[in-house]
Amino acid sequence: MMLRTIGLISTLVFGLLALPLSTEAQQAAKLYRIGYLAPDSGPSLSSEAFRQGLRDLGWVEGRNIVIEYRWAGERRERLVGLATELVQLKVDIILGSTTPGALAAKNATKTIPIVIPVSNDPVGSGLVESLARPGGNVTGFSYLAHEMTQKRLELLKEVAPRITRVAILLNPTHPDSAAELSEGEVAARVLGMQLQVLKVRNPSELESAFSAVIRERADGLIMLSDRLFFKMQGRIAEFAAKHRVPTIHHAKEFVEAGGLMSYGPDPTDMYRRAAILVDKILKGAKPADLPVERPTKFDLVINLKTAKALGITIPPSILFRADKVIK
Repeated sequence: MMLRTIGLISTLVFGLLALPLSTEAQQAAKLYRIGYLAPDSGPSLSSEAFRQGLRDLGWVEGRNIVIEYRWAGERRERLVGLATELVQLKVDIILGSTTPGALAAKNATKTIPIVIPVSNDPVGSGLVESLARPGGNVTGFSYLAHEMTQKRLELLKEVAPRITRVAILLNPTHPDSAAELSEGEVAARVLGMQLQVLKVRNPSELESAFSAVIRERADGLIMLSDRLFFKMQGRIAEFAAKHRVPTIHHAKEFVEAGGLMSYGPDPTDMYRRAAILVDKILKGAKPADLPVERPTKFDLVINLKTAKALGITIPPSILFRADKVIK
């Protein structure tokens, strides 16, 4: 009888001790679903930076997370339908790449958390109530596009002091373009420049914009941050070289294609840091309580070969600050 009682007690004790282990095992076995919504055609350096950021934090695809990728194939109008698909899949969180992607996700759900790794103006576009207190189901990173336009104009003036008229390419259908242009116009006035606004909605409108640059004799060229112009980087570089127009861009890819300079936040760093916000939210944090963050890493890229062809001497002070110089 005594032995039977001891055995029963032992069974109960071991059973109770095993409960926390069982609970932990169940938690460890939970598979979180992350929706990845992007205008791209497929995986990129940015998406890989996000995945690496997750791996650094212990999230492994197939073990504790599944990433549901939805690529719009450079067709922005597809984002709405793709966002709806992710909501119907009941993902735990959505990474809405770029402002249009995040807006599509926000219009599709008011409850699923959304992280945006790159947004020119999250407040102005209606994604969040304020940078300090997002107030809804969206948080992420502000690209500081307004401040960047001012900085790019300053750099352009510094390397080519005689510039007085700058053509600025923008896509009027982009939700951030109006606010970004407004800030650019203020900066241009301070620098003694005049902006020539050229609206480009698709690649077919680029040639008419080029004609306007020649007709109005613009002596500098800049463009607002928009994925649309990535498709045109080669054509823009060829035009600028042929007509000897100094350019400054928002991404290094344009300089690698032959543009003069680029300055802006490193997008891969922002996607990597977006993984930190996703990690916090999956562990219980609320987007409304996570302030929208700002970039911490900025890249200045200069193409000396292009500068030489344009007859421009880059000041040593700028060369010293450059993160990459193409010779």
